[in-house]
Amino acid sequence: MKLKHSILYLIIIAIISIFFIAGNKKIDISYIKSTMDPLPQVIKTSPIKKYYYFAGEKIPIDNFDVKERLDRELLVNSYYHSATIQNIKLANRYFPVIEKILKKYNIPDDFKYLAIAESGLRNVVSKAGATGYWQLMKSVGKEQNLEIYEEVDERYDIEKSTIAACKYLLKLKKIFGTWINTAAAYNLGMTKFSQALNREKEREFFNLNLNEETMRYIFRITAIKEIIEHPEDYGFYINEEEKYSPLDNYYKVKVDSTISNLGGFAHKYGITYRQLKIYNPWLRSYKLTVKNNTYYIKIPK
Repeated sequence: MKLKHSILYLIIIAIISIFFIAGNKKIDISYIKSTMDPLPQVIKTSPIKKYYYFAGEKIPIDNFDVKERLDRELLVNSYYHSATIQNIKLANRYFPVIEKILKKYNIPDDFKYLAIAESGLRNVVSKAGATGYWQLMKSVGKEQNLEIYEEVDERYDIEKSTIAACKYLLKLKKIFGTWINTAAAYNLGMTKFSQALNREKEREFFNLNLNEETMRYIFRITAIKEIIEHPEDYGFYINEEEKYSPLDNYYKVKVDSTISNLGGFAHKYGITYRQLKIYNPWLRSYKLTVKNNTYYIKIPK
C-alpha cells in the first residue's frame, strides 16, 4: 500500500509541475505542428501507350470509350497492390504449367492472363458455382470430361482444368471468330454473348453494351498482362526469390483401390494431409472411393 501511495504522490507532483511550467512559459508548438503535417502524396500514372494487343488482336484505343475503359483497369490494377503482387508471385508458380498446355492446343499465350482475371490463380468458387483456377461451371467441366462429384473435382487440378478450358476456348473461337470475342464469351457465357450480338446487331465485343463485369473483362486482362510484363513501369519491384516456386518437385503414385483415410495414406509416404492437399487440391474429401477408374496422386519429394 505504501508503494502505491508513493507512485500516486509522484504522479500528482508531475501533473502539477506540468501545469506550473505551462502557466509560466509559453510553449512553441510550431515545430511539433510542422512535423505532424502530412507529407505530400506523390501519385504516378503511366501514360497510355499507342498500341495494346490481346492474343495478337489490336485494342482500338483510338476510340475514346475504349481508351478510358482500359485506363480504368490500368489504374485499378496498378494501385491494387496486394492483389497485383500476389498475381506476380503466383504467376511464377503456375504460368509454366499453363503456357505449355496453351501451346499444345494452339491457343495464344495471352490467355494465361485470363486465369488471373478469373481466379487470381487460386482455387476459388463463385456465387454461381464456377470453380477452380479457370472458374469452370459444372456443366462445362463435365462437357470436357472432367470428373466432378463429392470426393473428386478435377476443376481444382491445374493441368486438367487448363486442358478443359482450352477445349472450351477452341469451341468458342469457332463460334465467335476472334480471340477477343472468345474471351468475352468465356466470361459472359456462350448463349448470353450470342444473344447480345444478335440483339445489338454487332459482331465484336468493343461495340457491345453488356453487364459491367464483362464490359471490363478484356480491359482487365489486358491491364494485368501489361503490368505483369512491365512491373517496374508501374512501381512493382519483386525479386525473383520472392516469387512462389513451381510445385514441380513430386512423383506420382498410382491408385486403383479405395483409400478409406487420406491422412493415413499421406503418412504412409512421409507427408502430411495438408501437403497432400496442396499438391492434389482435386481431392475433395478425406477418402477416395475407387470403382472402375484409376487415379494418380502427386507426392511431394
